[in-house]
Amino acid sequence: MKFSPFILLCSSGLFAIFSSTISKSPVLPLFATHLGADPSGVGFIASVSAFTGIIVSIPAGLLSDKFGRRKMLLFSVFVFSTAPFLYLFINELWQLALVRFYHGFATAVFIPVAMALVADLFQSGRGEKMGWFSTSTLIGRFIAPIVGGTIIGALVFDPNLSYKFVYIVCGIAGIIAFVFTVKIPSVSEKKSEKVDWRRTFGSFRAVLSSRLILITAMVEASILFAYGTFETFVPVYSIKMGLSAYEVGIFLSSQVLTLALTKPLMGRFSDKYGRKPQIIMGVFMGALCIGGFSCFESFLPLLILSISFGLSLSVVTSATSAFIADLSRKESYGSAMGILGSVMDIGHTIGPLISGIVASFFGFKKAFITASAILIVMGAFFFYTSLNKNKTSYSK
Repeated sequence: MKFSPFILLCSSGLFAIFSSTISKSPVLPLFATHLGADPSGVGFIASVSAFTGIIVSIPAGLLSDKFGRRKMLLFSVFVFSTAPFLYLFINELWQLALVRFYHGFATAVFIPVAMALVADLFQSGRGEKMGWFSTSTLIGRFIAPIVGGTIIGALVFDPNLSYKFVYIVCGIAGIIAFVFTVKIPSVSEKKSEKVDWRRTFGSFRAVLSSRLILITAMVEASILFAYGTFETFVPVYSIKMGLSAYEVGIFLSSQVLTLALTKPLMGRFSDKYGRKPQIIMGVFMGALCIGGFSCFESFLPLLILSISFGLSLSVVTSATSAFIADLSRKESYGSAMGILGSVMDIGHTIGPLISGIVASFFGFKKAFITASAILIVMGAFFFYTSLNKNKTSYSK
């Protein structure tokens, strides 16, 4: 049976993001703690792979505009299929940091290039199609914490063995993603190779000079700041409160399930009713949710907050990527998505780092409040800027 490029891309995305997620949620903070890291050290380790995204996403987007999406996707899934097996040989924190840096290349390249390919394939209904692609990746993100938490819980008698088993599963998923990606045809490669470097960099400069694109990327960075805080410190915080690794897996997976179920709907909603109001609403909702983690310590309230925060992520991110694509020219989709990936990875990187420092000095609850405050400030800035941008031809 022959599948469309979009179906193959979604299938690859499912296993690639499963592999990426199981490598860190909930295993990474627990593994780093097992190796002797304190809260700030856990935050640093969690930030390493996101830092890779900061420096790699923009070049990946540029190269995909020049040489085609498929070549860059193949590079990313090669990393997905090799990096997990390096965790099996880690005994020191510095080794974990190095492997996380290498592993970070996978998602840093895959996500912006895949989103650019979706933008290539679909001109109308772009928000909904990006939502469906995100849903496919979120299925993998949903399953991963449950699988990882279950493995760790089942092998609790030997933590070192449990961590290695998780990373073996991670590597198998990366290999499956590689197989699906190999089958994707070169749907945009001929067109991309006709673009010379001068025109490629000209398109990149045009994207970079767009204030509205940059501000929208900063909004996504702020929600990723909060998400990085959530995924790094909610597991450690919850276990300190007496909850199990399995329950932590439920928190993380329920949030991602919410994202998976609502992303296409929210994408379609933004296609029909506009991106800006949806972004603003989602940012303030996310601020309320991440701050709420500081008020509760038991399973049910934390579960409700996880689900609600997942909904806020869906509301924001289903609109931001489509909005940036709307504001970009067709030949610069890779550059635009690379800039989005880089800026949002800045938020994802400094989220665990800053929150880890705050948690070390003031406790986990203050870290959640800090993330909430940053979201509120960013939401207010985007709202103010949106009011002053109503004269633009892109009213959505």
